[in-house]
Amino acid sequence: MNYNSEQLAKEMESGLKSNVHRITILGAGPAGLSAGYYAQKKGIPFKLYEATERVGGNSVTLSRGDFLFDSGAHRIHDKDKTITMELKKLLGDDLHKLSIPSNIYYEGNLIKFPLSQVDLLKNLGLYTFLKTAIELFWLKVRSKKHTSDFKSFVLNNCGKTVSDKFLLNYSEKLWGLPCDRLCNNIGGGLINSLGFRTFCKEIFLRFRNNDENIEGAFYYPRNGFGAVMERLEDVCGKENILRNSRITRILHDHKQIQAIEVNGEELLEVKEIISTLPLTLFLEIMDPAPPAKILSAMKNLRYRNVVLVNLFLETESIAKAACLYFPQHTFPFTRVHEPKNRSIHMSPQGKTSLVVEIPCDNGDEFWCMDDEELTQMVFSQFVKIGWVKETHLKDASVVRLDYAYPVLEIGYNETIDKINTFLKCFKNLNWTGRCSKFTYTSFHHIMKDSKTVIEEYSSNKSTVLAY
Repeated sequence: MNYNSEQLAKEMESGLKSNVHRITILGAGPAGLSAGYYAQKKGIPFKLYEATERVGGNSVTLSRGDFLFDSGAHRIHDKDKTITMELKKLLGDDLHKLSIPSNIYYEGNLIKFPLSQVDLLKNLGLYTFLKTAIELFWLKVRSKKHTSDFKSFVLNNCGKTVSDKFLLNYSEKLWGLPCDRLCNNIGGGLINSLGFRTFCKEIFLRFRNNDENIEGAFYYPRNGFGAVMERLEDVCGKENILRNSRITRILHDHKQIQAIEVNGEELLEVKEIISTLPLTLFLEIMDPAPPAKILSAMKNLRYRNVVLVNLFLETESIAKAACLYFPQHTFPFTRVHEPKNRSIHMSPQGKTSLVVEIPCDNGDEFWCMDDEELTQMVFSQFVKIGWVKETHLKDASVVRLDYAYPVLEIGYNETIDKINTFLKCFKNLNWTGRCSKFTYTSFHHIMKDSKTVIEEYSSNKSTVLAY
């Protein structure tokens, strides 16, 4: 229902509960917990509303018997020194530095990732190696055209051989779209590490320093990535986090957010509000509804879901790798990790597990498939390639994660700019986090962005606390 000013005022007068002297944070995932963490450190009162029973969003550590496993291949790369130092203080001795390479599984071979030309020579033969070298040299000497789509971008930077074998199929599986419809920035800095300069350093200068590559050294907590969320929650204070509190309406007067509705029944006044909700969800529950042009633009935004199939195995180890990537379409999954390789505390002695990621859309075949059928489909693939035997599977679980990745389709920037311009009209609204800002970013960047938002409030603390 859309409200005019008189209807809105009447409803708020009859059922509104005071929620003054607080910043209201929507969502207790990584961004919301980070915002609460920094607000607590700055002494700014807040309340954090989480729709589910647990905090952490899609970045948690789960258990199955004596096994621990993360909701995805989460790691802490040192992308910002100040945030890394904050995390070291937060987790103390529980945070360990590891240097484990990742691998690409391709036609029975494990190839180092980021791609090593020496490894290509060893695993795929002299012909593929020379073909890659010639393509990279030709790309280096010819003038490059600016390209906005991912397919053209990788072809112009990595050559056809590397693109076809390792990048294009993988990206189509991950994002659910042809690569010529994806924005050229979905690969981040990865593509720059696969070009002619890296090739020359490795071949002619024997440049091999895994600590400097994207997938090299990283930090990881002793008992799983969820420990980061647990420590953020501890600092926030459990009394400041309201679980099972789904936000069902955002009430406003076109200039500021006035109230939130919780679980379809309770109206709470807000003064300053930080949303980490998925951007499309926030717009859908605004009351009055956004203008038609904003709702129309919103339909251009899409999130990708992930199904995790977790296999608990009666075997010592599968592969010593941080992550294993599967670019070929013959596999429904894109990425696999073995939690034990990150911390020996993730699996009982003599056993191991695999966390298998299947990207999908809400309502599609994999999202709706029966858990047992999913498990058998995935496990049979590993039996087929010889990694496990039928007798190794002792247990399994399936976890479904919605709003896992914002899909960066060509033109999404213009859509986001239009929506952001509309949201900036609300003077007491801020938004942060991967899903809220519709950006594919690391935990370091999420935490830093939340810190920046709170520092803006801190610099105007007298205004925030004077209601």
